[in-house]
Amino acid sequence: MALGGAGVLRRGREYVDRSARQSPARLALGVFAAVIATVTVLLSAPWATVAGGRAPFVDAFFTATSATTVTGLVTVPTGEYWSTWGLVVILVAIKVGGLGVMTLASLLGMAVSRRIGLTGRLLVASETKVTRLGEVGSLVRTVIVTSTALEVAIALVLLPRFHMYDESWGQAAWHALFYAVSSFNNAGFVPTPEGLAPFVSDWWVLLPIILGVFIGSLGFPVILNIASHLRAPRRWNLHTRLTLVTSALLAVGGSVLVAAFEWTNPGTFKPLDAPATVLASLFAGVMPRSGGFSTVDVAQMHQGTWLLNDALMFVGGGSASTAGGIKVTTLAVMLLAIVAEARGDRDVEAYGRRISRDTLQVAIAVSLVSATIVLVAALLLLSMTGLTLDQVLFEVISAFATCGLTTGITPDLPDGAKYVLAVLMFIGRTGTMTLAAALALRNRRRVIRLPEERPIIG
Repeated sequence: MALGGAGVLRRGREYVDRSARQSPARLALGVFAAVIATVTVLLSAPWATVAGGRAPFVDAFFTATSATTVTGLVTVPTGEYWSTWGLVVILVAIKVGGLGVMTLASLLGMAVSRRIGLTGRLLVASETKVTRLGEVGSLVRTVIVTSTALEVAIALVLLPRFHMYDESWGQAAWHALFYAVSSFNNAGFVPTPEGLAPFVSDWWVLLPIILGVFIGSLGFPVILNIASHLRAPRRWNLHTRLTLVTSALLAVGGSVLVAAFEWTNPGTFKPLDAPATVLASLFAGVMPRSGGFSTVDVAQMHQGTWLLNDALMFVGGGSASTAGGIKVTTLAVMLLAIVAEARGDRDVEAYGRRISRDTLQVAIAVSLVSATIVLVAALLLLSMTGLTLDQVLFEVISAFATCGLTTGITPDLPDGAKYVLAVLMFIGRTGTMTLAAALALRNRRRVIRLPEERPIIG
């Protein structure tokens, strides 16, 4: 029996390895769909709810999709509706979903790198160790160890602080672990009815969560590249530098703009003192990256802040990370292309490297396809509800970018609209990742090239 089980496991590993090499995009879609189905079944059990009854299918499916895609949007209050066992299922789904994102995205990157020429592969191998991780098992183990170590570190920092709030050590450990996993994986789920609102001015609680969200949004390739060359930043590759610089600029710029919009808003920041306002602004500036947590009522924010959050959520975090959106490197490449065009440069360059035209084409395609998906989903929700465009657009972008911030309309949406958001979360988590890989892997060679002619632009 043991030998038979070992044989099944061996064949399973061989199948996953073969699928990862031959059809990584199909593997990504299949794995996420299977996990969502499993979590839906578990959350549909009577023991998963506080009331002891079966959750409606739409709520179980929506929560399973949100947890697996590490989004954070909910149709029922997480801390009140789901039992301890239900919360454990959600936490495991977040962990599996976060690992799946980083692992599958890294596999897609490896598949793309194997399709480039020998010179390019040697250059990539000298820049990053991701393409030299070898077998799929080694990659998975590296991702699990790295992410778990960071989550444990965050939990250990949060544990004594939660205990100071009159929580038992067991309860404090549970909350610390939940917030650590939820923050690093950019999930945005909270285990208590009041969420993080009671800690709006507590630096000890919020700062580790901010750092967890920010580090998780950088992506596994960036984390590994930094760890490999911690004392030699000059050896960081182009992807790492673009991700760090763009992420920092978005976080700082978002925090400053949120503070400017909300400083005098009586429904959000006005009741807070100066230090608490600074903390709340920093928190609100980082969370649209895909964190999804909030310490103030998002529904009370100005519409200008909503629009700013729309833009930040749409961009999202780093590639091969737990964050969603079109990714910061996509934005960086397009901005660099605009600068190069304005200067009249033939090549798009950054940090002593030339960015290929194929990369720019993939960035444009991902951005346009993502914007089209958001447009179609917004039109569908507008036709299903009587809500205003600003509310619908915020919720749609939050779902597509797997962020989880909400104006509070999701629980009251009709079932059809909830299914639309669930599909949007799935597409947002797997779609842009697989689309980018598919476009990068598609390289049609032509013997004859047509004459060049430039249409008038602008």
